[in-house]
Amino acid sequence: MNSEPGEDISLCPVCLERIPFHREFEGLEVYQVKQCPEHGSFRTLIWQGPPEFDTWRRPKIPAQLAYTETPVQRGCPFDCGLCPEHRQRTCSAVMDVAHSCDLGCPICYAGASGQGPEPSLELIESWYQALLLSGGGCNIQLSGGEPTIRDDLPDIVAMGRELGFDFIQINTHGLRLARDRAYGRALVDAGLASVFLQFDAVEDTAYRKLRGRPLLKEKLAALEACAALGLGVVLVPTLVRGINLDQVGPILSLAQEHSPFVRAVHFQPMSRFGRYPASLENEKRLTLPELMRAIDQQSEGRFPLASFRPPGCENSLCSFQGNFLLHPDGRVQALSQGHDPACCPAPEPAEQGALRTIARVSRNWAAPASPPELWAAPEPGSCSGPIPLDEFITLARQRTLSVSAMAFQDAWNLDLERVRDCCIHQVAPDGRRVPFCLYNLTSASGQRLYRP
Repeated sequence: MNSEPGEDISLCPVCLERIPFHREFEGLEVYQVKQCPEHGSFRTLIWQGPPEFDTWRRPKIPAQLAYTETPVQRGCPFDCGLCPEHRQRTCSAVMDVAHSCDLGCPICYAGASGQGPEPSLELIESWYQALLLSGGGCNIQLSGGEPTIRDDLPDIVAMGRELGFDFIQINTHGLRLARDRAYGRALVDAGLASVFLQFDAVEDTAYRKLRGRPLLKEKLAALEACAALGLGVVLVPTLVRGINLDQVGPILSLAQEHSPFVRAVHFQPMSRFGRYPASLENEKRLTLPELMRAIDQQSEGRFPLASFRPPGCENSLCSFQGNFLLHPDGRVQALSQGHDPACCPAPEPAEQGALRTIARVSRNWAAPASPPELWAAPEPGSCSGPIPLDEFITLARQRTLSVSAMAFQDAWNLDLERVRDCCIHQVAPDGRRVPFCLYNLTSASGQRLYRP
């Protein structure tokens, strides 16, 4: 075992006070180790390579924010947001347009349940305006709770489009989309670009454990509805070791079968915030390199480990991403190459990476511009030999699948360097922008820093 020199800052998972941490290496495993004077020591797995921790890290030149909402007083993470210490612009702004949910999952980062007054249209408009004041130019995700419990969700989408936001997505369990085609049509007519669809498995055992009841039939119906409406879909599995890690390959196969309206798969290993069963508190964490290897192994090499790379926007320890071309004959061609630290040793400007990510997400996660009736792939075997350039360009536009993952932080593994590099910002009720992990952070007893 050896320790990395120097210390950084985290939080105590019990009292949420700032405490230093250091990293300990055991072979290819990396642990965050920290000690609170009052509540003792904590040791949390944060990386389990390959890829190896040090080769994956990617330095960036911090962005200089043109507009901040709060001054620095107590120091990160207590001055959000965003304060002048933050080092990345907003790439994706998350707006909770509903507090309640009609599903009540055993695992929910927002802890949404029950009923309550939802944000007014006037308040939501003020959130859009606050984003414009801070520079705009970001992608919007309407979330909650469950946003589709609102009958006026199409009006919220239309409002954002009229104010100049080009990419608006809803984060949903999909149940209303599965049963109410007229509602889906209204969302499309209002300018909705993409559906971030909770999708944990291709069998119901995992749904019973993660969501409280079997849901596969309704999930597939939601996919069918989105395809008929010409909506791009991102499948979003919450992964828990021992429950649905074995579903990684089957989910990728389903995404491939439902291309091109399934545009991406975005895996999210479960984090310890919001609501989750006490039985999972001591479950070994699923790390990003483990997930990359599971994708490679369970897809039998169709989505190889070597094709994934660190993000250009957020901190390199937060996520990975790869793009793949789905050929009509079933072949998968990697369009991205893994990160080679020896090739590009110089730090990249963080804002440049954010602008690229904003453009890539809005391009790749929305449905192809052509109408759904033209999405049918050529019959397997009909494209023998080299593909003409114009056909390749059309194929790339329609049948590129993005595969990515985001490892959200919680009170046990929080690293304030990663927080300051965050580009996914939650819009708080008063219009401030707060890094997503901080907004949803909960202590061991359920205490929060920011989410009401």
